Amino acid sequence: MRISQLEGSRVALWGWGREGRAAWRAIRARLPALPLTLFCSEAEVAEAASLGDALLTTSTRADAEALSAFDVVVKSPGISPYRAEAQAAAARGTRFVGGTALWFAAHADARTVCVTGTKGKSTTTSLLAHLLRAGGHRTALAGNIGLPLLDVPDAAPDGRLPEFWAIELSSYQTGDVAASGVRPEVAVVLNLFPEHLDWHGSEARYVADKLALVTAARPRTAVLNAADPRLAGLQLPDSRVLWFNREDGWHLRGDALYRGDAFVFDTAAVPLPGRHNRGNLCAVLAAIEALDVDAAPLAGAALDFRPLPHRLQWLGERDGIGYVNDSISTTPHASLAALDCHRDRRVAILLGGHDRGLDWSAFAARMHEVAPAAVVTMGGNGRRIHELLAPLAAGGGFALEAAADLPDAVARARRLLGGEGVVLLSPGAPSFGAYRDYTERGRHFAALAGFDPDAISTIPGLGIQ
Repeated sequence: MRISQLEGSRVALWGWGREGRAAWRAIRARLPALPLTLFCSEAEVAEAASLGDALLTTSTRADAEALSAFDVVVKSPGISPYRAEAQAAAARGTRFVGGTALWFAAHADARTVCVTGTKGKSTTTSLLAHLLRAGGHRTALAGNIGLPLLDVPDAAPDGRLPEFWAIELSSYQTGDVAASGVRPEVAVVLNLFPEHLDWHGSEARYVADKLALVTAARPRTAVLNAADPRLAGLQLPDSRVLWFNREDGWHLRGDALYRGDAFVFDTAAVPLPGRHNRGNLCAVLAAIEALDVDAAPLAGAALDFRPLPHRLQWLGERDGIGYVNDSISTTPHASLAALDCHRDRRVAILLGGHDRGLDWSAFAARMHEVAPAAVVTMGGNGRRIHELLAPLAAGGGFALEAAADLPDAVARARRLLGGEGVVLLSPGAPSFGAYRDYTERGRHFAALAGFDPDAISTIPGLGIQ
Protein backbone atom coordinates (compact mmCIF):
# COMPACT_ATOMS: atom_id res chain seq x y z
CA MET A 1 0.00 0.00 0.00
CA ARG A 2 1.22 3.48 -0.97
CA ILE A 3 0.38 6.61 0.97
CA SER A 4 -1.56 7.90 -2.04
CA GLN A 5 -3.90 4.91 -1.69
CA LEU A 6 -5.01 6.15 1.75
CA GLU A 7 -6.99 8.96 0.15
CA GLY A 8 -10.71 8.59 0.81
CA SER A 9 -10.15 6.02 3.59
CA ARG A 10 -10.72 6.30 7.32
CA VAL A 11 -7.13 6.39 8.62
CA ALA A 12 -5.62 6.38 12.09
CA LEU A 13 -2.11 6.50 13.47
CA TRP A 14 -1.34 4.26 16.45
CA GLY A 15 1.74 5.35 18.40
CA TRP A 16 3.54 8.68 18.62
CA GLY A 17 7.18 7.73 18.88
CA ARG A 18 9.82 8.45 16.24
CA GLU A 19 8.10 6.24 13.64
CA GLY A 20 4.62 7.58 14.41
CA ARG A 21 5.72 11.17 13.95
CA ALA A 22 7.49 10.22 10.72
CA ALA A 23 4.29 8.60 9.42
CA TRP A 24 2.28 11.75 10.22
CA ARG A 25 4.80 13.97 8.38
CA ALA A 26 4.84 11.67 5.34
CA ILE A 27 1.05 11.42 5.11
CA ARG A 28 0.57 15.14 5.61
CA ALA A 29 3.13 15.94 2.90
CA ARG A 30 1.19 13.87 0.35
CA LEU A 31 -2.40 14.09 1.62
CA PRO A 32 -2.80 17.43 3.41
CA ALA A 33 -6.60 17.22 3.43
CA LEU A 34 -6.91 13.68 4.84
CA PRO A 35 -8.56 13.54 8.30
CA LEU A 36 -6.43 11.53 10.74
CA THR A 37 -6.97 10.16 14.22
CA LEU A 38 -3.97 9.59 16.49
CA PHE A 39 -4.12 6.97 19.23
CA CYS A 40 -1.52 7.99 21.80
CA SER A 41 -0.85 8.30 25.51
CA GLU A 42 -2.22 11.07 27.72
CA ALA A 43 1.25 12.61 27.90
CA GLU A 44 1.46 12.84 24.09
CA VAL A 45 -1.88 14.58 23.49
CA ALA A 46 -0.49 18.04 24.16
CA GLU A 47 2.48 17.51 21.84
CA ALA A 48 0.19 16.38 19.03
CA ALA A 49 -2.11 19.38 19.62
CA SER A 50 0.86 21.74 19.34
CA LEU A 51 1.30 20.71 15.69
CA GLY A 52 -1.64 22.91 14.71
CA ASP A 53 -3.11 20.20 12.46
CA ALA A 54 -6.82 20.96 12.38
CA LEU A 55 -7.52 17.59 10.72
CA LEU A 56 -5.73 15.57 13.42
CA THR A 57 -7.88 14.18 16.24
CA THR A 58 -6.32 12.53 19.27
CA SER A 59 -7.63 9.68 21.36
CA THR A 60 -6.19 7.74 24.28
CA ARG A 61 -8.62 4.83 23.89
CA ALA A 62 -7.16 2.32 21.44
CA ASP A 63 -9.43 -0.63 22.12
CA ALA A 64 -10.87 -3.05 19.58
CA GLU A 65 -14.02 -1.00 19.05
CA ALA A 66 -12.10 2.23 18.45
CA LEU A 67 -9.60 0.63 16.10
CA SER A 68 -12.37 -1.12 14.15
CA ALA A 69 -13.81 2.24 13.13
CA PHE A 70 -10.93 2.71 10.66
CA ASP A 71 -10.13 1.19 7.30
CA VAL A 72 -6.38 1.53 7.82
CA VAL A 73 -4.31 1.95 10.99
CA VAL A 74 -0.69 3.00 10.48
CA LYS A 75 0.91 1.28 13.46
CA SER A 76 4.22 2.16 15.11
CA PRO A 77 6.67 -0.77 15.28
CA GLY A 78 6.66 -0.99 19.07
CA ILE A 79 2.97 -1.86 19.15
CA SER A 80 2.49 -5.59 18.71
CA PRO A 81 -0.03 -6.76 16.10
CA TYR A 82 -0.62 -9.78 18.35
CA ARG A 83 -2.36 -7.66 21.00
CA ALA A 84 -5.95 -8.74 21.52
CA GLU A 85 -7.42 -5.41 20.42
CA ALA A 86 -5.37 -5.42 17.20
CA GLN A 87 -6.37 -9.00 16.41
CA ALA A 88 -10.04 -8.22 17.03
CA ALA A 89 -9.97 -5.12 14.83
CA ALA A 90 -8.14 -7.00 12.06
CA ALA A 91 -10.82 -9.70 12.19
CA ARG A 92 -13.41 -6.96 11.58
CA GLY A 93 -11.59 -5.71 8.50
CA THR A 94 -9.20 -3.05 9.76
CA ARG A 95 -5.91 -3.18 7.90
CA PHE A 96 -2.76 -2.56 9.94
CA VAL A 97 0.29 -1.26 8.10
CA GLY A 98 3.70 0.02 9.22
CA GLY A 99 5.78 2.91 7.96
CA THR A 100 8.37 0.48 6.62
CA ALA A 101 5.74 -1.16 4.41
CA LEU A 102 4.57 2.24 3.13
CA TRP A 103 8.14 3.19 2.23
CA PHE A 104 8.95 -0.05 0.43
CA ALA A 105 5.72 0.07 -1.57
CA ALA A 106 6.76 3.48 -2.89
CA HIS A 107 10.38 2.46 -3.63
CA ALA A 108 10.10 -0.76 -5.56
CA ASP A 109 13.16 0.07 -7.68
CA ALA A 110 15.46 1.08 -4.81
CA ARG A 111 18.60 -1.02 -4.35
CA THR A 112 18.06 -2.01 -0.73
CA VAL A 113 20.22 -3.96 1.71
CA CYS A 114 18.15 -4.84 4.76
CA VAL A 115 19.96 -5.95 7.92
CA THR A 116 18.44 -7.72 10.90
CA GLY A 117 19.60 -9.93 13.74
CA THR A 118 19.24 -10.08 17.48
CA LYS A 119 22.60 -8.44 18.07
CA GLY A 120 24.92 -6.23 16.02
CA LYS A 121 22.48 -5.02 13.37
CA SER A 122 23.01 -1.29 13.96
CA THR A 123 26.78 -1.51 13.78
CA THR A 124 26.59 -3.79 10.76
CA THR A 125 24.22 -1.49 8.86
CA SER A 126 26.31 1.57 9.67
CA LEU A 127 29.51 -0.21 8.66
CA LEU A 128 27.88 -1.29 5.40
CA ALA A 129 27.05 2.33 4.55
CA HIS A 130 30.56 3.41 5.59
CA LEU A 131 32.29 0.93 3.27
CA LEU A 132 30.00 1.62 0.33
CA ARG A 133 30.59 5.36 0.70
CA ALA A 134 34.34 4.73 0.93
CA GLY A 135 34.01 3.10 -2.48
CA GLY A 136 32.35 6.20 -3.93
CA HIS A 137 28.77 4.91 -3.80
CA ARG A 138 26.15 7.39 -2.59
CA THR A 139 24.31 5.49 0.15
CA ALA A 140 21.35 6.15 2.43
CA LEU A 141 21.56 4.92 6.03
CA ALA A 142 18.18 4.66 7.74
CA GLY A 143 15.62 2.50 9.50
CA ASN A 144 15.66 1.22 13.05
CA ILE A 145 19.12 2.73 13.54
CA GLY A 146 17.55 6.09 14.39
CA LEU A 147 16.14 7.62 11.19
CA PRO A 148 12.76 6.30 10.00
CA LEU A 149 12.64 5.51 6.29
CA LEU A 150 9.66 7.84 5.87
CA ASP A 151 11.79 10.74 7.12
CA VAL A 152 14.48 10.29 4.45
CA PRO A 153 14.05 12.38 1.30
CA ASP A 154 14.25 10.50 -1.97
CA ALA A 155 17.31 12.51 -2.99
CA ALA A 156 20.16 14.40 -1.36
CA PRO A 157 20.09 18.24 -1.25
CA ASP A 158 22.08 18.32 -4.50
CA GLY A 159 19.34 16.32 -6.21
CA ARG A 160 21.34 13.11 -6.57
CA LEU A 161 19.61 9.85 -5.77
CA PRO A 162 21.24 7.27 -3.50
CA GLU A 163 22.70 4.32 -5.33
CA PHE A 164 22.11 2.02 -2.36
CA TRP A 165 19.95 1.98 0.77
CA ALA A 166 21.44 0.45 3.95
CA ILE A 167 18.42 -0.28 6.15
CA GLU A 168 18.37 -1.66 9.68
CA LEU A 169 15.20 -3.55 10.61
CA SER A 170 14.08 -4.79 14.01
CA SER A 171 11.96 -7.90 14.46
CA TYR A 172 9.02 -5.48 14.73
CA GLN A 173 9.61 -4.32 11.13
CA THR A 174 10.72 -7.36 9.14
CA GLY A 175 7.14 -8.43 8.44
CA ASP A 176 6.42 -4.99 7.00
CA VAL A 177 8.86 -5.64 4.17
CA ALA A 178 7.02 -8.80 3.21
CA ALA A 179 3.67 -7.00 3.55
CA SER A 180 4.81 -4.33 1.09
CA GLY A 181 5.06 -6.89 -1.72
CA VAL A 182 8.48 -5.48 -2.72
CA ARG A 183 11.47 -7.82 -2.72
CA PRO A 184 14.63 -6.38 -1.14
CA GLU A 185 17.73 -6.72 -3.28
CA VAL A 186 19.76 -8.07 -0.36
CA ALA A 187 18.70 -9.21 3.12
CA VAL A 188 21.22 -9.95 5.87
CA VAL A 189 20.46 -12.02 8.98
CA LEU A 190 23.27 -11.93 11.53
CA ASN A 191 22.10 -14.16 14.37
CA LEU A 192 19.08 -15.27 16.36
CA PHE A 193 18.65 -15.35 20.13
CA PRO A 194 15.42 -15.06 22.16
CA GLU A 195 14.33 -11.43 22.53
CA HIS A 196 11.19 -9.26 22.62
CA LEU A 197 9.09 -12.21 23.73
CA ASP A 198 6.52 -9.84 25.25
CA TRP A 199 5.89 -8.33 21.79
CA HIS A 200 6.00 -11.56 19.78
CA GLY A 201 4.33 -13.80 22.35
CA SER A 202 6.72 -16.74 22.08
CA GLU A 203 10.26 -17.60 21.04
CA ALA A 204 8.97 -19.52 18.02
CA ARG A 205 7.01 -16.51 16.80
CA TYR A 206 10.00 -14.22 17.38
CA VAL A 207 12.17 -16.45 15.18
CA ALA A 208 9.47 -16.66 12.52
CA ASP A 209 8.94 -12.90 12.51
CA LYS A 210 12.66 -12.22 12.34
CA LEU A 211 13.13 -14.67 9.49
CA ALA A 212 10.21 -13.19 7.58
CA LEU A 213 12.78 -10.88 6.01
CA VAL A 214 14.24 -13.84 4.10
CA THR A 215 11.31 -16.27 4.03
CA ALA A 216 8.25 -14.12 3.30
CA ALA A 217 9.98 -11.09 1.74
CA ARG A 218 11.97 -13.34 -0.64
CA PRO A 219 15.06 -11.15 -1.20
CA ARG A 220 16.97 -11.62 -4.40
CA THR A 221 20.02 -12.50 -2.28
CA ALA A 222 20.04 -13.59 1.36
CA VAL A 223 23.29 -13.19 3.33
CA LEU A 224 23.30 -15.60 6.26
CA ASN A 225 25.59 -16.48 9.16
CA ALA A 226 26.80 -20.04 8.77
CA ALA A 227 27.89 -20.07 12.43
CA ASP A 228 24.35 -19.60 13.73
CA PRO A 229 22.62 -22.98 14.16
CA ARG A 230 19.16 -21.54 13.51
CA LEU A 231 20.31 -20.14 10.18
CA ALA A 232 22.70 -22.85 9.01
CA GLY A 233 19.90 -25.22 7.95
CA LEU A 234 17.62 -22.61 6.42
CA GLN A 235 16.30 -23.37 2.93
CA LEU A 236 15.35 -20.39 0.75
CA PRO A 237 14.24 -21.62 -2.67
CA ASP A 238 13.32 -18.13 -3.91
CA SER A 239 16.66 -16.47 -3.07
CA ARG A 240 20.32 -16.81 -3.86
CA VAL A 241 22.14 -17.48 -0.56
CA LEU A 242 25.59 -16.17 0.35
CA TRP A 243 27.12 -17.46 3.57
CA PHE A 244 29.57 -15.65 5.82
CA ASN A 245 31.57 -17.13 8.68
CA ARG A 246 32.23 -20.10 6.42
CA GLU A 247 35.59 -21.03 4.93
CA ASP A 248 34.46 -20.72 1.32
CA GLY A 249 33.31 -17.13 1.92
CA TRP A 250 34.17 -14.18 4.14
CA HIS A 251 35.42 -15.39 7.52
CA LEU A 252 37.93 -14.75 10.28
CA ARG A 253 40.87 -16.89 11.33
CA GLY A 254 41.72 -15.34 14.65
CA ASP A 255 41.85 -11.65 13.79
CA ALA A 256 42.82 -12.32 10.17
CA LEU A 257 40.13 -11.65 7.57
CA TYR A 258 39.89 -14.12 4.69
CA ARG A 259 37.83 -14.39 1.51
CA GLY A 260 37.94 -18.13 0.96
CA ASP A 261 41.64 -19.01 1.13
CA ALA A 262 42.78 -15.50 0.30
CA PHE A 263 44.07 -13.38 3.20
CA VAL A 264 42.71 -9.82 3.07
CA PHE A 265 43.95 -8.00 6.18
CA ASP A 266 44.39 -8.14 9.97
CA THR A 267 41.28 -6.80 11.72
CA ALA A 268 42.89 -6.36 15.15
CA ALA A 269 43.09 -2.59 14.67
CA VAL A 270 39.51 -2.20 13.40
CA PRO A 271 37.63 -0.05 15.95
CA LEU A 272 34.87 -2.56 16.51
CA PRO A 273 34.58 -3.77 20.12
CA GLY A 274 34.47 -7.54 20.44
CA ARG A 275 35.26 -10.32 18.02
CA HIS A 276 31.57 -10.75 17.24
CA ASN A 277 31.49 -7.24 15.76
CA ARG A 278 34.59 -7.89 13.67
CA GLY A 279 32.83 -11.04 12.52
CA ASN A 280 29.96 -8.88 11.31
CA LEU A 281 32.45 -7.21 8.99
CA CYS A 282 32.26 -10.50 7.10
CA ALA A 283 28.50 -10.03 6.74
CA VAL A 284 29.02 -6.53 5.39
CA LEU A 285 31.54 -7.66 2.79
CA ALA A 286 29.29 -10.51 1.68
CA ALA A 287 26.40 -8.05 1.30
CA ILE A 288 28.58 -5.73 -0.80
CA GLU A 289 29.47 -8.65 -3.06
CA ALA A 290 25.75 -9.40 -3.38
CA LEU A 291 25.40 -5.92 -4.90
CA ASP A 292 27.97 -6.90 -7.54
CA VAL A 293 30.54 -4.53 -6.03
CA ASP A 294 34.12 -5.71 -5.49
CA ALA A 295 34.30 -5.91 -1.70
CA ALA A 296 37.96 -6.75 -1.06
CA PRO A 297 39.33 -3.26 -1.90
CA LEU A 298 36.80 -1.71 0.49
CA ALA A 299 37.58 -3.91 3.51
CA GLY A 300 40.41 -1.74 4.75
CA ALA A 301 38.08 1.26 5.08
CA ALA A 302 36.76 -0.44 8.22
CA LEU A 303 39.84 0.95 9.97
CA ASP A 304 38.29 4.43 9.70
CA PHE A 305 34.88 3.39 11.01
CA ARG A 306 33.51 5.36 13.94
CA PRO A 307 31.75 3.03 16.43
CA LEU A 308 28.15 3.80 17.31
CA PRO A 309 27.02 5.21 20.66
CA HIS A 310 25.53 3.01 23.38
CA ARG A 311 27.08 -0.15 21.86
CA LEU A 312 30.08 -1.25 23.94
CA GLN A 313 31.04 2.43 23.81
CA TRP A 314 34.20 3.39 25.68
CA LEU A 315 33.40 6.70 27.39
CA GLY A 316 36.76 7.23 29.09
CA GLU A 317 38.22 7.19 32.59
CA ARG A 318 37.44 9.10 35.76
CA ASP A 319 39.59 8.70 38.90
CA GLY A 320 41.17 5.48 37.65
CA ILE A 321 37.90 3.81 36.65
CA GLY A 322 36.84 3.30 33.03
CA TYR A 323 33.24 3.47 31.87
CA VAL A 324 31.65 1.46 29.04
CA ASN A 325 28.17 2.28 27.79
CA ASP A 326 26.43 -0.76 26.33
CA SER A 327 22.92 0.49 27.02
CA ILE A 328 21.58 -1.10 23.83
CA SER A 329 22.16 -4.52 25.42
CA THR A 330 18.69 -5.99 25.94
CA THR A 331 19.42 -9.73 26.19
CA PRO A 332 21.52 -11.88 28.53
CA HIS A 333 23.52 -13.01 25.49
CA ALA A 334 24.50 -9.41 24.74
CA SER A 335 25.67 -8.96 28.33
CA LEU A 336 27.79 -12.10 28.06
CA ALA A 337 29.38 -10.76 24.87
CA ALA A 338 30.14 -7.49 26.67
CA LEU A 339 31.83 -9.34 29.51
CA ASP A 340 33.84 -11.38 27.04
CA CYS A 341 35.12 -8.16 25.44
CA HIS A 342 36.50 -7.02 28.80
CA ARG A 343 37.65 -10.32 30.27
CA ASP A 344 41.15 -8.91 30.84
CA ARG A 345 39.90 -6.09 33.10
CA ARG A 346 38.37 -5.90 36.56
CA VAL A 347 34.72 -5.30 35.67
CA ALA A 348 31.66 -4.32 37.64
CA ILE A 349 28.68 -5.00 35.38
CA LEU A 350 25.27 -3.36 35.83
CA LEU A 351 22.46 -5.80 35.00
CA GLY A 352 18.69 -5.49 34.83
CA GLY A 353 15.80 -3.42 33.53
CA HIS A 354 12.32 -4.12 32.21
CA ASP A 355 11.40 -7.76 32.82
CA ARG A 356 10.33 -9.53 29.62
CA GLY A 357 10.64 -12.97 31.15
CA LEU A 358 13.86 -13.96 29.39
CA ASP A 359 15.77 -16.92 30.80
CA TRP A 360 19.04 -15.91 32.50
CA SER A 361 20.18 -19.46 33.30
CA ALA A 362 22.62 -19.57 30.36
CA PHE A 363 24.16 -16.33 31.63
CA ALA A 364 24.60 -17.85 35.09
CA ALA A 365 26.12 -21.00 33.62
CA ARG A 366 28.84 -18.93 31.94
CA MET A 367 29.92 -17.19 35.14
CA HIS A 368 32.73 -19.69 35.74
CA GLU A 369 34.27 -18.54 32.42
CA VAL A 370 33.60 -14.79 32.30
CA ALA A 371 32.74 -13.86 35.89
CA PRO A 372 33.37 -10.16 36.56
CA ALA A 373 34.75 -8.71 39.76
CA ALA A 374 31.26 -7.55 40.68
CA VAL A 375 27.63 -7.66 39.56
CA VAL A 376 25.14 -4.96 40.51
CA THR A 377 21.49 -5.73 39.73
CA MET A 378 18.74 -3.16 39.20
CA GLY A 379 15.38 -2.65 37.51
CA GLY A 380 12.25 -4.76 37.19
CA ASN A 381 14.06 -8.07 36.70
CA GLY A 382 16.97 -7.19 38.99
CA ARG A 383 15.62 -9.23 41.90
CA ARG A 384 15.21 -12.33 39.69
CA ILE A 385 18.74 -12.00 38.31
CA HIS A 386 20.09 -11.40 41.81
CA GLU A 387 18.43 -14.53 43.18
CA LEU A 388 19.80 -16.61 40.30
CA LEU A 389 23.37 -15.38 40.79
CA ALA A 390 23.40 -15.34 44.60
CA PRO A 391 24.54 -18.98 45.04
CA LEU A 392 27.41 -18.41 42.60
CA ALA A 393 28.48 -15.20 44.30
CA ALA A 394 28.35 -16.90 47.71
CA GLY A 395 31.09 -19.23 46.49
CA GLY A 396 33.43 -16.26 46.26
CA GLY A 397 33.42 -15.93 42.48
CA PHE A 398 32.32 -12.28 42.44
CA ALA A 399 30.72 -9.60 44.55
CA LEU A 400 26.96 -9.19 44.17
CA GLU A 401 24.80 -6.25 45.24
CA ALA A 402 21.29 -4.98 44.47
CA ALA A 403 20.69 -1.32 43.59
CA ALA A 404 17.54 0.77 43.73
CA ASP A 405 18.18 2.46 40.38
CA LEU A 406 20.94 3.39 37.92
CA PRO A 407 22.55 6.16 40.04
CA ASP A 408 22.69 3.77 42.98
CA ALA A 409 24.11 1.03 40.74
CA VAL A 410 26.90 3.28 39.44
CA ALA A 411 27.80 4.37 42.99
CA ARG A 412 27.91 0.75 44.19
CA ALA A 413 30.02 -0.33 41.21
CA ARG A 414 32.55 2.41 41.88
CA ARG A 415 32.85 1.36 45.50
CA LEU A 416 33.18 -2.33 44.69
CA LEU A 417 35.99 -1.66 42.20
CA GLY A 418 37.97 0.32 44.76
CA GLY A 419 39.45 2.79 42.30
CA GLU A 420 40.57 0.34 39.59
CA GLY A 421 38.66 -1.35 36.78
CA VAL A 422 35.69 -0.80 34.46
CA VAL A 423 32.06 0.00 35.19
CA LEU A 424 30.15 -1.74 32.39
CA LEU A 425 26.52 -0.83 31.72
CA SER A 426 25.29 -3.86 29.78
CA PRO A 427 21.89 -4.46 31.37
CA GLY A 428 20.62 -7.30 29.21
CA ALA A 429 17.12 -5.82 29.45
CA PRO A 430 15.10 -2.98 27.91
CA SER A 431 14.82 0.40 29.59
CA PHE A 432 11.01 0.63 29.58
CA GLY A 433 9.54 2.18 32.69
CA ALA A 434 12.62 3.92 34.04
CA TYR A 435 13.62 5.52 30.69
CA ARG A 436 12.05 6.36 27.36
CA ASP A 437 14.57 4.17 25.51
CA TYR A 438 18.10 2.79 25.66
CA THR A 439 19.49 6.10 24.40
CA GLU A 440 18.10 8.01 27.36
CA ARG A 441 19.45 5.33 29.71
CA GLY A 442 22.90 5.52 28.10
CA ARG A 443 22.92 9.30 28.29
CA HIS A 444 22.06 9.18 31.99
CA PHE A 445 24.86 6.67 32.57
CA ALA A 446 27.31 8.95 30.78
CA ALA A 447 26.25 11.90 32.93
CA LEU A 448 26.58 9.83 36.12
CA ALA A 449 30.09 8.85 35.01
CA GLY A 450 31.02 12.50 34.43
CA PHE A 451 30.78 12.70 30.64
CA ASP A 452 28.77 14.99 28.35
CA PRO A 453 25.69 13.04 27.15
CA ASP A 454 25.44 15.13 23.97
CA ALA A 455 29.07 14.47 23.03
CA ILE A 456 28.65 10.69 23.20
CA SER A 457 25.23 10.28 21.56
CA THR A 458 25.58 11.25 17.91
CA ILE A 459 25.08 8.51 15.31
CA PRO A 460 27.32 9.39 12.38
CA GLY A 461 26.27 9.08 8.76
CA LEU A 462 22.46 8.96 8.98
CA GLY A 463 20.63 9.93 5.81
CA ILE A 464 22.06 10.18 2.32
CA GLN A 465 25.79 10.68 1.85
